[in-house]
Amino acid sequence: MPATALPSNGDQPRPDAGAKSCDASGMAEIHRMFRAGFGEGDALIRGVREGDAEHAERVGQHLANLSTGLHGHHEGEDTLLWGRLEERAPACTVYVERMRRQHAEMLVHLSALDAALPRWRASGRAADAAAVSVALTGVNAALAVHMPDEETTVVPVMEHVLAQDEVEALAEHGRRSAPKGAMFTTLGMILAAQPDGGAEWQRKHLPAPARLVWRTVGARKYARYRASLVQ
Repeated sequence: MPATALPSNGDQPRPDAGAKSCDASGMAEIHRMFRAGFGEGDALIRGVREGDAEHAERVGQHLANLSTGLHGHHEGEDTLLWGRLEERAPACTVYVERMRRQHAEMLVHLSALDAALPRWRASGRAADAAAVSVALTGVNAALAVHMPDEETTVVPVMEHVLAQDEVEALAEHGRRSAPKGAMFTTLGMILAAQPDGGAEWQRKHLPAPARLVWRTVGARKYARYRASLVQ
């Protein structure tokens, strides 16, 4: 894609800046999943009875999967997005630098979560859950700053300087980063996080046969999965 001149102060493209070159609305859709998933993490932890290592293992694996997914999401942006934005929209550099700083802060909290989870998963003890909760507090605070900022400042620029196949490559990187064998779980989390429960997301992203598979197989599997977390 050719470079696009933006205002020197880094403002977003104006409505008359030309037609969008891609649809990057999927960024906010995935962000909703991460914010909802991590946002309920502390409540899930509190729902584990003292010493119930089996339940702690299920909740802990759920949180570990979320962490893996967010690591992959940010890795995709670090490797596939920031450099392109700096090259094609030089005035966006101020945003990119801020995004990189926010990613670095998020990594501190995610690393703390990754380090704290194994002990609690093995014991189910409240004493071991405390470190998990502290890390989650950090993750959630960082998400509350980073994701709305990215949606407001970066996504509008993406939609004027990236091609659709480049946006799809970002999404594909995220899918490859998802834990293996968790397709229905991840899909259920994405759908549940959307404002309408995921109906529009399904129409936008899933062909009719895939929607049928979700209704007849996936939704029931996801319901059982949720029940195992909140028992």
